Amino acid sequence: MNQNINTKKFVFFGTPQEAVYVLDSLKSKNILPELVVCSPDKKVGRHQIMTPPQTKVWAIENNIKVFQPNKINDEAIEEIKKTFFDLFVVAAYGKILPEKLLDLSSLGTINVHPSLLPRYRGPSPIEFPFLSNDRITGVSIMELDKDIDHGPIIYQETYEIKDKDNSETLAKTLFTRGGEILADIIPNLTKDFPERKEQNHSEATFTHKLKRENGEVKLSDKGREIWNKFRAYTPWPGIFYFDKNNKRVKITEMSFDEENIEIQKVITEGKKEVDYKIYLNNK
Repeated sequence: MNQNINTKKFVFFGTPQEAVYVLDSLKSKNILPELVVCSPDKKVGRHQIMTPPQTKVWAIENNIKVFQPNKINDEAIEEIKKTFFDLFVVAAYGKILPEKLLDLSSLGTINVHPSLLPRYRGPSPIEFPFLSNDRITGVSIMELDKDIDHGPIIYQETYEIKDKDNSETLAKTLFTRGGEILADIIPNLTKDFPERKEQNHSEATFTHKLKRENGEVKLSDKGREIWNKFRAYTPWPGIFYFDKNNKRVKITEMSFDEENIEIQKVITEGKKEVDYKIYLNNK
């Protein structure tokens, strides 16, 4: 299905590393966007260093134009219209695209969503399969409409979650595969091909945006529950518990066997990572 890059021109919407996985997969098939739209640079870390999003770095390295609006308003839409395009492609953008923008694309707007829609709509589809102890997840290529993760499905592929997977590895796997699928779809895309299939909206489940406090566990919780949270919340927000002195203890390394967890390394407030046995001996 490899065709010349100029067969379809598209604007890519995406911000974090997950979106870069998609872009890298497209690039491997010589399919590059005309424009990358991503979030503005932001201050990161203890020293609040102004840092560009990963997709901006990728775009600059590949000589692609970048646009970083705070939100997709009328002014942003007018700026996007200056680029010639046949379609929009979205992966981990994190902002809702208004219907006024969606209507501009002659071939529609296609999105990489890392779940088997209609399951796990919303902002955290990578984490929720772990929290639900699922064995199977997948990636959906869908057409966006005005509602969140509501549009018709173009293609889906299942993925069996491995014991070694966590949210970081699963995201890389699903977004990379999503980009590979897009690389086959984009050159042949028309308004009617591939066939779109409406989601069964009665079966929809929804995720929520994660907060730091979601990572709290109690050592009295079941081992499987703690393990699932550890996998879901790696690398962010991580899991932690409060000791008897109400000090936060972050669990940074652990293992799971049958129903039992074994904590290997922790970080306590204001200190460096240490072996858990050392931490217990020094309490």
